[in-house]
Parts: sequence; structure tokens; C-alpha cells
Amino acid sequence: MGRMSRRVFALAALSTLVTAPGAVAADTGGPAREVAGAGRAPRTTAEMRGVWIATVGNRDWPSRPGRTAAEQRKELIAHLDRAVRHRLNTVILQVRPTADALWPSPYEPWSEYLTGTQGRNPGWDPLGTAVTEAHARGLRLHAWFNPYRIANHTDPGRLAAAHPARRHPTWAVPYGGRLYYNPGLPEVRAFVQRAMLDAVARYPLDAVHFDDYFYPYPVAGQTFDDDDAYDRHGGAFPSRAAWRRDNIDTLVREMAAGIRRVRPGTRFGISPFGVWRNATTDARGSDTRAGVETYDDLYADTRTWVREHWIDYVAPQLYWHIGNAGADYAELVAWWARVAKGTKTQLYIGEALYRAGTAGQPSAWRDPVELSRHLTLAAGYPQVRGHVFFAAKDVAADRIGAMARVAADHYRGPAEPPR
Repeated sequence: MGRMSRRVFALAALSTLVTAPGAVAADTGGPAREVAGAGRAPRTTAEMRGVWIATVGNRDWPSRPGRTAAEQRKELIAHLDRAVRHRLNTVILQVRPTADALWPSPYEPWSEYLTGTQGRNPGWDPLGTAVTEAHARGLRLHAWFNPYRIANHTDPGRLAAAHPARRHPTWAVPYGGRLYYNPGLPEVRAFVQRAMLDAVARYPLDAVHFDDYFYPYPVAGQTFDDDDAYDRHGGAFPSRAAWRRDNIDTLVREMAAGIRRVRPGTRFGISPFGVWRNATTDARGSDTRAGVETYDDLYADTRTWVREHWIDYVAPQLYWHIGNAGADYAELVAWWARVAKGTKTQLYIGEALYRAGTAGQPSAWRDPVELSRHLTLAAGYPQVRGHVFFAAKDVAADRIGAMARVAADHYRGPAEPPR
């Protein structure tokens, strides 16, 4: 799928975009037992009830870097227990936020969000613990990876001494005040897959999860400098945009094949920004006026991934209220349901819990029933197999009781996640 959360990161990148009046830019800011240790109730339905736990910038967890292993573990367990109390069934934990790792990776350094220093061993295995403790509570654990983001700054000297981006400086591209791996380099694509598949090999993950960052969100007046890579590898394509889309398509296809090879049965899902293309750009697009379109700006052809079943599930981030003039939640649910219809790709809806009761949001988000209305509306589409809420600290805060209302209205009994 934020950043300091991925949503805040996206907002920062998009704040410089110029859109038409009324247009919408990215609005992004990733069970079945009542209490841990209790006996499991019978599962009566199958639907995704998920929550993202973002680690980038310590958005959700750990609460701050440098806490002891015991303190971090306690905080993590609290998030898992809270998910159980709300009758959720899946947690999507960000384990590779910035080309780093929340497990003992032989490829990349320990994340700075654990200890405050990239590469410093935190003294425990967060991902291994999360998998074990989630499963003990009847929760599924999806490991959330960001493929190409290296750092929230552009100084390679601030990375750990053995960081791959320091050993291979030509792999990195500074853009918008941040550092990214270049998706146009085949050696980069091979490396990031090895790094991510290491976690798949080590742990019984229920799924691998990508968020909305492929090529970075556009920043007005800046150019993502991939000229050399395009000169070397783009000759067979009609345009740079087509080449970039093929780079991302290839990553998605190869990652899906790698997951099947390394751990058959582990699923692969992606949570893209909610607008593929506006209908004014492409007749197949949604009736929206979004300032960002994933196909054209992030070079992520999310519609094709669903239609071709390159991924097992898609969880578009539909972070607008019902009736929004530029990107209506109701219109986008209907559009994604049409895209998923007849495919083998399951559709879940990413929900903006973080907006409920937050200062500065449109009036709809001051109504504690808005989020529950989303689930009621989506229930009218058989293609919608569940919802994922951004994010864990907002489940904990539940500022105006929106999450409690969802649980009361829609999650009265337990549910198995879809398979």
C-alpha cells in the first residue's frame, strides 16, 4: 500500500499536483475469537476482515524506535488482541518498509524503525513472532512489502554501511526528496524478489502483500531519472510509459511465480490507489476526476492484474466518502466489482478508518455511521469479499466510534477469510 505512513507519504508527494477544479488527488494518507486464549467460535461466513499495521515512520507499530524487545512485543500483541476483539480475521503487517527487514534477512539490514539505527539487531524476530502469535489467535498474517522504496531521504550515506543501495549506487534514483530503487533495471527486480522471497521461505505466511508504491507518485516539476535504464532496456517498447508499465507487470508476474515456487498455497495480494483511470482518459475507467491514475502515473496496470488473475486478491484504497464529487466511493465500488466479475481475483475494499473523526476531513467523516454505510453499500456487490481498514492505531483510537459501529452492524459473528 504509509508515511510517514504510506498515506501521509502519498499526500506529501501529491500536494504539489495541479488538478482541475473539483478534481481529486491521492487520498492515501495495507478474528474470530473474542479474547486471546478463548475457545474458537464456529465460523459461519467467509469474508476478509483485515487491518493494516504500518511500521514506516513508526506509524502504527512500534510506537517509537528504541523500545525494548519486550515492549515492542507487548505492543504487537496488543494490536493482535484488539483485532480479535473487533472480530477481524487478518492482519497485514508491514515488514519491509524501506528496503530493510523486520526479520533476520541475509539481504537487507534490520529496520531503523525497530531500534532507531538501521542495521542494529533488535534482539528478537518481529515477523516470526507476529506469525506465531497471529496464528495462535486464529488470525491470518499477510506480510506487507514495499518493493522499491529505499529511504525517506536522498542521502545514501545515511543508510547502513552494507546496504545494497550503497554497494550498488547505480540502482538508486533520488526523487521528490526520497530514494528509490530503479524498477527499470532487471538486476534490481531480481534482487528485490530475492529479498522478499526470503521471508516467504522462512515463515508460514498466509499471503504476500504489496501496497500502492511502484513508480513513485508524481511530484510537480521533477523527473524520475531512468534515462540510462530506458536506453539499455526500453528499445522494444513504443514509449517510456509502456516500458515502465511492463517493468511493473513483470515484477508482479515473477513475484507471483516465485511465491508459488517457494511456498505453494501462500497468496499474493496488492492494495493499489483506488483509481485505475478516469473515464475521461479511458472509456473503461471509472466516472471519477482523480488527479492521479495508477495506469498513467504509477505505471501500475491494476485492471490487467485482476482480469488476468496475476494476483489472488486486490484491495483498492477507496478512501473517499459516499457522494464525493470527484471520486465517489459508491462509483468506485461498482467499478471494481465490474472489473473483478468473472475473474478468479478476489476483491476486498480498502477503507479509510484513519479519516473518521480526524480534524480537517469532510463532514461525512464526522459521522460515525459513514464507514458502516460503506460496508452496507458494498454488500450489494457479490464480487466484494470483504474489507481492510487503515490502520491499526486508528482501530485502537476509534475517535468517534466508527470501528465499533462497523463491528456492531456487520461483524456480530466470526468469519473465516476467503480462500
